[in-house]
Amino acid sequence: YGLFEKQLSLLEEAEGGFDQFTRSYNSFGVHRMPDNSLVFKEWAPAAEALFLTGDFNHWDKFSHAYAKQEFGKWELHIPPNEDGNPAVPHNSKLKVVVHTSAGERLYRISPWAKYVTQHEKSVIYDWVHWDPPQQYIHKHPRPQKPKSLRIYESHVGIASPEGKVASYSNFTHNVLPRIKDLGYNAIQLMAIMEHAYYASFGYQVTSFFAASSRYGTPEELKELIDVAHSLGIIVLLDVVHSHASKNTEDGLNQFDGSDSCFFHSGPRGEHSLWDSRLFNYS
Repeated sequence: YGLFEKQLSLLEEAEGGFDQFTRSYNSFGVHRMPDNSLVFKEWAPAAEALFLTGDFNHWDKFSHAYAKQEFGKWELHIPPNEDGNPAVPHNSKLKVVVHTSAGERLYRISPWAKYVTQHEKSVIYDWVHWDPPQQYIHKHPRPQKPKSLRIYESHVGIASPEGKVASYSNFTHNVLPRIKDLGYNAIQLMAIMEHAYYASFGYQVTSFFAASSRYGTPEELKELIDVAHSLGIIVLLDVVHSHASKNTEDGLNQFDGSDSCFFHSGPRGEHSLWDSRLFNYS
C-alpha cells in the first residue's frame, strides 16, 4: 500500500491527478491547436535528444528538435504555415528520431500515433499523420446501457465469406444489420488496435491508439460505431493491457533506446510463450 501511495503522489505531482493521467492521449502524441499550430509530445526518459522528421521537412533529421521537460517528457511546437494551414499536412509520413546515451540514432513511431500503414512491399509500418480536413461527425448518441446485455463477439477482418481481409465498411453495411436482426444489443470487436502480426487476431499490439489500417481508415471505424449506435447497439472494444508486441521499428519496444521504456527490463519484461513484452505497472 505504501508503494501505491508513493506512485499516486508522483502522479499528482507530474500529471495533475490519476484521472488526468489516464487521459494522457489528450496531450501526448500530436494535437492541432485552434490557430493550426501543432504540439508534439512524447515520453522518452532514457533519450538524450528527440527530433521530428518526415515529409513536411524533407526528412531533415535535425531541423525540428523537441525540448526536454520534467519527468522524461519531450515537447515540440510547430507554428502554422504562412497561409495559416498546419505545417504537417494530413496523410504525410513522420518519424521520431531518438538519440540514445550510447550514441545511437533510432527512428521510431510515436506510441500515440493515430494511424499507421504498411506498404504492400514493406514489412515495417509507417506513421501517417491523421488529421483530415473533413472529419467524421457522429450523428447518433451512444445507446443507454440495457438491462440485459446480449453481446455479439466479432472480428472485422474475417466478417466476410470472401477470401480476403474484410473492412470496416463491409462490417457497417453487411454485418451490423444481421446482428441487429438476430436480437443482439452489443458487439465486442476483437482487438482492432494496430498489430503487425495479423495471425495474432489483434493481441500483439504495436500501436495502441491507432485503429488497424488493414480494415480501412479511422473515419470509417467512426462510421461503423455511429451506425451501430443508430441501431441501438453498444460497441465494446477488446484490448490487451498485459503485454505488447516486441517490435522496435513499429512498436513500443525500446522506444527511447532502453530496455525498460514502458516494460520491465530483463527476463521479467519478456513473455517467452507469447514472444512479447510485459508492461511495467509498478
